[in-house]
Amino acid sequence: MQKTPKSMRIHIGLFGRRNVGKSSLLNAITRQQVAIVSEVAGTTTDPVEKPMELLPLGPVLFIDTAGLDDEGALGDLRTRKTRQVFDRTDLGVLVTEAGTWTTFEELVVQELQSRKIPGVIVVNKCDLSPGNSNSLSASLPPDIPVVRVSALTGEGLGALRRALLDQAPAELIDNPAIAGDLVGAGELAVLVVPIDKEAPKGRLILPQVQTIRDLLDSDAYCMMVKDRELRKALQQLRNPPRLVITDSQAFREVAAVVPPGIPLTSFSILFARFKGDLITQVRGAMAVEELRNGDQVLVAEACSHHPIGEDIGRIKIPQWLTRHVGSRLKFRHVQGHDFPEDLSPYRLVIHCGACMWNRREMLGRILRCRQAGVPITNYGVVIAYSLGILERALEPFPAALETYRDLKEPR
Repeated sequence: MQKTPKSMRIHIGLFGRRNVGKSSLLNAITRQQVAIVSEVAGTTTDPVEKPMELLPLGPVLFIDTAGLDDEGALGDLRTRKTRQVFDRTDLGVLVTEAGTWTTFEELVVQELQSRKIPGVIVVNKCDLSPGNSNSLSASLPPDIPVVRVSALTGEGLGALRRALLDQAPAELIDNPAIAGDLVGAGELAVLVVPIDKEAPKGRLILPQVQTIRDLLDSDAYCMMVKDRELRKALQQLRNPPRLVITDSQAFREVAAVVPPGIPLTSFSILFARFKGDLITQVRGAMAVEELRNGDQVLVAEACSHHPIGEDIGRIKIPQWLTRHVGSRLKFRHVQGHDFPEDLSPYRLVIHCGACMWNRREMLGRILRCRQAGVPITNYGVVIAYSLGILERALEPFPAALETYRDLKEPR
């Protein structure tokens, strides 16, 4: 991997009315002609993404959106896509212009505040209205800075960069570990990677690559092995590994090989913690016992890969879950940023590890499910649960393990 993936970049969303200069601002701050600029309002129809290095903040992803005041049926579609960007925004930039503060700006501020997304307000086109006053609205929250900028002349871009650095959430700058904290410096992790017809030819999948890098960053070391060579590999080690991490599809086979004294989990469960909230997703897995014949289950994938053969989300999880429940369930699958507005028809949501997303978007989906009263779990968590090995898979995570044991106790 030569570039930082989108999922590990701070996502900065640009919001505002049509024709206030969002695209011009994006071009100015990236120093590239990223977005099409026109005097015709509504030129930006879909969110435009631009990854860049914004030092000293590091890798970021700017997302330029369509105007929130877009009109008509097509405008409704554009606005819906813009609102989806809030779901994955770590830092919001509201672009307006001098002398203009409408209900649209108020709504954007309210949306950022309700989601607890830090923000910056940019008064663009300051070259057309000289003056130092940044006063826009008496109701502005005091924690949102206001910066005057001219995308045309470059005035104020330095101050905008400073404001973005100041407002960036500290927890996103200091990213949590994937597995390094579980293994420790100078210790060994064994990574079990099945090579089957779904494995990408000539490369590893993203969670495996990111886990390797995380272990190296933590001064740990790792050994990679296919599932059918695992037993011999463990026998040849002088000391047992600190952790074994497997692809969830091989959970049952790997659990049968790894001795009980060696902690075992899966890439997917690691990413349930890294990208979301593992305890909530453990609680969600327990809702499997409440599923009844005919219940609807939503299976959500962050990426839009083309399913091949025994696809884990479309074939294997439905098979394992149906076998465990002993009833006929109805499964619906969604991909990418598509997610139903109305979650009430579903008794359970099963989500992938979200390796292609930033953590905020995954936490946003978990929050939506919680607000709708619909349990949500994760591929690896529900696979381990349906196979009867979740307790062992949670041993590296004491708080999640305690939650599982408390919920498992008969009332």
